[in-house]
Amino acid sequence: MSTQPTLPDPTSEHAETPARAGSAQSAGLTTRTDDVRAWDAPVAAGPLDASVVVPGSKSLTNRLLVLAALADGPSVLDGALRSRDTDLMAQALRALGVDVRVGERSDGTDDPARLEITPGPLRGDTEVDCGLAGTVMRFLPAVAALADGPVRFDGDEGARVRPMRPVLDALRGLGVRIDDGGRGTLPFTVHGHGAVRGGAVDVDASGSSQFVSGLLLAAARFDQGLRLRHVGPTLPSLPHIDMTVRVLRAAGVAVDDSRPGIWEVAPGRIEARDLVVEPDLSNAAPFLAAALVAGGTVRVPGWPTATTQPGALVPEILERMGGHATLSDGVLAVTGDGTVRGIDLDLTPAGELAPTIAALAALADSPSRLRGIAHLRWHETDRLAALASELTRLGARCEETRDGLVITPGALHGTTFRTYHDHRMATSGALVGLRVPGVAVENVGTTAKTLPGFTDMWTAMLGAGPQGAGGAGA
Repeated sequence: MSTQPTLPDPTSEHAETPARAGSAQSAGLTTRTDDVRAWDAPVAAGPLDASVVVPGSKSLTNRLLVLAALADGPSVLDGALRSRDTDLMAQALRALGVDVRVGERSDGTDDPARLEITPGPLRGDTEVDCGLAGTVMRFLPAVAALADGPVRFDGDEGARVRPMRPVLDALRGLGVRIDDGGRGTLPFTVHGHGAVRGGAVDVDASGSSQFVSGLLLAAARFDQGLRLRHVGPTLPSLPHIDMTVRVLRAAGVAVDDSRPGIWEVAPGRIEARDLVVEPDLSNAAPFLAAALVAGGTVRVPGWPTATTQPGALVPEILERMGGHATLSDGVLAVTGDGTVRGIDLDLTPAGELAPTIAALAALADSPSRLRGIAHLRWHETDRLAALASELTRLGARCEETRDGLVITPGALHGTTFRTYHDHRMATSGALVGLRVPGVAVENVGTTAKTLPGFTDMWTAMLGAGPQGAGGAGA
């Protein structure tokens, strides 16, 4: 198992040709500029000198919550992210019979980032609100199959178009009854019977690595364990699957991932553990990228030396785009001089970084090509269409390709930057706004999905003193 994501060799990248200039409307995207107040993205007045404390990883928090819910005793998570996605996961687990509560600090006050989880008999006859959280809608059906009774899943309107068929069909192949009206999307009902047979099953996870992770997380509780094989085109976001395997092994689960595209999980108990959640490195990306746009230095403490988070690729990518990155005593520092270089980049292992890199590319001194991210069409929104539309509206030329974007910088100007209810669209708009006056980020509150308080953190970064006391997000 890899413990550190790596970028693909550029010489092995697939050739591609531009497919179309971005049009959010042509991709079926909807906007809400009429009823959501826009946030005026601040322009950087000079070089930055700030430290930004980034909350815990959403991906790790939600994986660890699921494992704790299935474990053989109580667990404690310190440094857990508290956001809409993680609160939806905690709420869903409570609905299934798991006790999830906020812990206390040593002085007896509540510590929102400390979660205490006590497993209980999984119950059905309940409902799960997935919101717009892919981790909830894709991780919990396998857990619901272990419950006693039907569990109905639904979510936000935008969640009802996100693909679910691969994980639902895989569970059916393991003997689970699921009613989805043949749609392969939300809403659907999992009819739990207290146990899952398990065994061997194939899944096409080319649309999302979450289809694999969602099955692996509960597999140790299946009677026969699980032998899962990916069948289909290139599997995206492999670091997220490595993350799942790593947390399973840390909980005492036997996982064999020695053959590419095949995972075997032995049946057995999941050990309760007290764990500390790493900072969310992908959420750190726009702050660190700000150093390239505005010049100066941005530091993020708590940066792990070895991690499965895709955001571990941020320092390498930012250096290729003109920054300088150093890691010392757990603090990652990125320094820039205001110059951004174009890049030719395969983001297959880290598609969630695409909005940040695309925003940088619009400000670069030469064209950029981002590839390996076709699966972003089925994220919170069609991110490729959304990025192409909004960067074009700002004055860049942005074309969609079969599996990515070609971005040619232009004379950028202010406008409303539409987010399509996508948190990473909002942060990318803020990044462009550091240099381009008049960028108004529509519905910036969508950042609460993974990073509550983003706007306060952003303005604190801009206002930090010479000691970098931005302390944002602390």
